[in-house]
Amino acid sequence: QVQLVESGGGLVQAGDSLRLSCAASGLPASMYTMAWFRQPPGKEREPVGRITWSGGRTYYADSVKGRFTISRDNAKNTVYLHMNSLKPEDTAVYYCAASTYYSSTYTFRIQDYNYWGQGTQVTVSS
Repeated sequence: QVQLVESGGGLVQAGDSLRLSCAASGLPASMYTMAWFRQPPGKEREPVGRITWSGGRTYYADSVKGRFTISRDNAKNTVYLHMNSLKPEDTAVYYCAASTYYSSTYTFRIQDYNYWGQGTQVTVSS
């Protein structure tokens, strides 16, 4: 059984940094990608970035490019989202997702991600 558990969210001020963690267990051997999505209050869920499981290639949404970085620790089965220069518009529930679909290596389509965490709240005050 695949489990994704996010942690590290909280309340920070604009300009601060925060690191989210996603601890994964029960991952199938056919993993392709892990990703971060976020859902701002009253809005649709949107992509933040993804990392391919084997090659470690990263891709980011334009809104976070240059400020957020995704890294992974394969030994711990953990993926991190390093967030710098946070802005109030980064306020959202952040979700970790995993995919066994090859299409996830080149898209951010939500339907291509078959495993999801419960989410962690990030609030950035101005």
